[in-house]
Order: sequence, then C-alpha cells, then structure tokens
Amino acid sequence: MQKTLSSSLLIAFAALASAHAGARSNAPAANEAATARHYAALVAGEPKTAELTLFFSQMPKGGDLHHHYSGAIYAETYVDFLDKQGVCVNKHTYRVETDKAVIEAERAKAPAARNCLSTAEVYADDATWRELLQRWSSKDFANHGALQPPPDRQFFQTFGYFGPVSNANFHEGLVEIKNRAIGENVSYIETMLKMSPFVVNKEFDDQAWKNADKDAALDAQMRAWMNALDADDGFNGRIADFVARIDEAAAGIDDDNFTMRYQTYVLRLLNPSQVFSSMLAGFKSAAKGGKIVGVNIVGQESNLVSMRDYTLHMKMFRFLKSVYPDVKIALHAGELALGDVPPEGLEFHIDQALNIAGAQRIGHGIDLAHEANAPAIMKTMHDKDIPVEINLTSNAFINGVQGANHPVTLYRKYGVPYVISTDDAGVTRHNLAGEYVLFASRYKPSYAELKKASYNSIRYSFLAPSDKTRLTRQLDARFARFEAGMAALERTSVKR
Repeated sequence: MQKTLSSSLLIAFAALASAHAGARSNAPAANEAATARHYAALVAGEPKTAELTLFFSQMPKGGDLHHHYSGAIYAETYVDFLDKQGVCVNKHTYRVETDKAVIEAERAKAPAARNCLSTAEVYADDATWRELLQRWSSKDFANHGALQPPPDRQFFQTFGYFGPVSNANFHEGLVEIKNRAIGENVSYIETMLKMSPFVVNKEFDDQAWKNADKDAALDAQMRAWMNALDADDGFNGRIADFVARIDEAAAGIDDDNFTMRYQTYVLRLLNPSQVFSSMLAGFKSAAKGGKIVGVNIVGQESNLVSMRDYTLHMKMFRFLKSVYPDVKIALHAGELALGDVPPEGLEFHIDQALNIAGAQRIGHGIDLAHEANAPAIMKTMHDKDIPVEINLTSNAFINGVQGANHPVTLYRKYGVPYVISTDDAGVTRHNLAGEYVLFASRYKPSYAELKKASYNSIRYSFLAPSDKTRLTRQLDARFARFEAGMAALERTSVKR
C-alpha cells in the first residue's frame, strides 16, 4: 500500500511539474497575446494617442535607419555649443559668427550693445531665442500666423543656420543622440554623419554633362578620373583624415546597450566633379570595413540641379558599385510630391535608384504612385527584399504627404518591406516613438506588424551579420520584458 501511495504521489508531482513547465513555456506567447490585445484597444475607433505615446515610448524599437546627424540635434544643444566653440549668434541674421575679429569686437561692447550673442545671452533675450527656434527648426510653424517661408524652404534652410556648430562638435552630438535613443528604447542608429571630401574639376563637369546620355563614354570618363584620384596622395590623405575624424567622434559611443554606425553621403546640389569625387571618397571610406557602413545622397530632390543631374548621379552610383560591390548604398529617392516639380519629374526617381544605381534601401519613396513603373517597382522591392524607409513627420511637413495620401498604404498592400524612421528629429522636433504613434493611429496595423517593423530596423541595417545577430537577440529579450509588463498591466486592469 505504501509503495502504491508513493507511486501515486510521484505521478501527481510529475503532472504538476509538467503543468508548471507548460505554463512557463506558454508565458511568452500569452504575454505577446495580452500585449496585442492592449494595443488593439488603443487603436480601436478613435485612436487613444496619449496612451499610444506611453505604449510606444516603452516598446523596444530596434533601430532608426534613416537618420541625419545634423538634423537630429535639437536647437537647444546647438545654442549650448556656442560657448564651447567660442562663437556667437548674430541676433539680426540668426547665423553663427565664426570670424574671430568680429567675435572679439562684439565681446568688447557693453552687453546691451552686442549684436552677436553668447549662449547665455541668447537664452536671456526671449525675442531672439524664440525667433531663433523658428529659424533653426520647425518650432511653432503650424500654430501661429506669422509670415513664413514655404515649409520645404524653411526646413532646408535650417542647416545653413546651425551648420558651423553642427560640424565642430560631432562627439558631443553623438552622445546626446545616444542618450535620447536609450531613453526611448532604441538600441541602434545608422546616422548620416558627414559628407565625404570632394575635388573640383571643371573639365570633368563639362564632359560629364556631354556624356550624360552616353553610357560607355561616361564610364570611360569616370574610370579615367577614378584611376587618377586613386593615385593622388592628397586625395587619399583627405579620405584617411575623414575616416579618422569619424572614428574619433564615434569613440566610446558603442556599449552593451547601444550601437551606432555611420553613413557618409554626397550632396546632389553640387557639380558633377564634386559629386563624383565625393562619391568615390565615400565608397573608398566604406570599403575600409570600419564603422562607415554605407553611402547615401542628400539634398532637396526638387532643386533644379538635383532634377537636372538625377540620372547622371544614378549612373555614378552604378559605376562605383561595380568597382566596390560590397559597399552598401541607401538612397534618398522619390522625396517629391505632385506640384513640387512638373508631373514628368515624378515618374522615374525610385525606378532609377533601384534599377540603375542598385539601391539596397530607398529613403522616403513618396512619389511612388506617380512613377511610370510603379507596379514593377513594388514587385522588385518585394522580390529582392529591398525596404523603404518611412518618415511620416518629415513627409507631412516638407511635402504635405500624409494620411491616405502617403504611399505607405501601397507599400504595405504589395508586401514591400519597410522600416519606421525619423529623418531629422531635431529640426522637426519629434522622436521615433512619435513616428510609431503616427503610424499606428493613422493606419492601424496589427501589433504583429509593428513588432516586425521594429525587427526590420535591425534586419535591413548595414551592420555586419554578427552584429545583427547580437542586436536581434537583445531585441528578443527586450520584447520579452516589455510584453511581460504589458501582460501584468492587463491583469491589474482586469482586477480593477
């Protein structure tokens, strides 16, 4: 009898242990389901944006892949940089004064007579401070009636104001970006930090414009100058200095909780020789295998020079990609809306970025519905697993594209992968959590789709495979903690 009882107890304890083990093994799935229910309640009917803000501030967001360093820093930080750098702001033009003689002359004046203000003086002069915010960012653009420039002009002009302090304080700026990212549960940023160096060659300019429609001649021209630049010690020295400066700025940024990598970029507003030599410098820098992981092209796409030379630039990328096949490229393409340019100007930018330049990510891509080859573009992006970087705040402010008019609806419908990103969060004064709030409240995706978007920002990064694996595992653990917290919140709500 005793033996039978003991056997029965053993069986019972085994069954109980099995049940507990099953509960433990099912806990992650149950927590995910509870989180999905909580999120679904927030977007049902009229979206509860305050609660969504709380939800997405806490939710792990993987990374931010479309990110401009200079546009990510808030104006307040740039003003703080004035004294550190020993410069001042002209209170009439709101531009940074870097001429030492002018600065010394201003400092010799009585405080009330100064036209060029230090950090403390900017903050003490409320009229100057408020006007500076409206020149250096989009602050108050939509909620007051003062005479203003068009939003695209206002946006792109900001960089001319804070450029002198932005370009001199890279490490401090990166530290701020890192700390803010960690604060909102972002573990990776791939920022466009600095334009690669260039050379002016008027003869190359004149010949490039003549060869723009002659592929063989253009390739021969580019190859000849590339070979000459490869042998130019001065040019290569500038590239080495450029890489060293990025490494210096990046020192100490990476740690167990956060990783940052860097894209270099070219400016599409310059002449062909400047664009090509800068592009070559960018490819050579990225090919070194350090923290520079890709090359991009920036500048207002509707600008006359940008439109005139767009195809030429794509052919430059194609050529250099053939020389450096392992270098990754993400391209601003299709950041245009109806009315920005004549209708035919909207028909080819994403197409050429994909099929001529070989882009591995598309930035913005908001002219999609106007592209002559739109169905094939979406099929290519789906089949080749090429994501689009979605920047909702930026697209709404600069181009007026938002809501149902935003082609994220098309990208999602046709299975094109996408990532949610910020673009220039300091200029447009938002953050990545806010972009997820906009996306969720406007388009009401499922929790599973949002979670996939977070993982996409690691999957489609230009990180080395080992780094992707490391960050993905970290993201798994962070989501497990987040979802456990959401499940506990649900249980507390039910008890109440």
